[in-house]
Amino acid sequence: MLITVYRAIDYLLVFIQYAIFARVIVSWLPISRNNSIIRLLYQITEPILAPLRGIIERSPFGRNMIFDFSPVLAFILIGLIRNIIFRTSFF
Repeated sequence: MLITVYRAIDYLLVFIQYAIFARVIVSWLPISRNNSIIRLLYQITEPILAPLRGIIERSPFGRNMIFDFSPVLAFILIGLIRNIIFRTSFF
């Protein structure tokens, strides 16, 4: 039962990573944000990326940055969380 919960959390985190990756790719393309799929993608990813973007902007490294590094930070944090879950789920 507990392994099933860990696996469900892992699947959710992987889904979020794919959604963030899709958002990054879509941001490079000339697609309107009024598209319903794009709006859904932003609704899924923005609750994760907005707080990270705020943390980056308040840091000394984040001032006057041209690129948004919040997706990179999100990938790193999700990877760490998945690693912790993977390690604790087998012990």
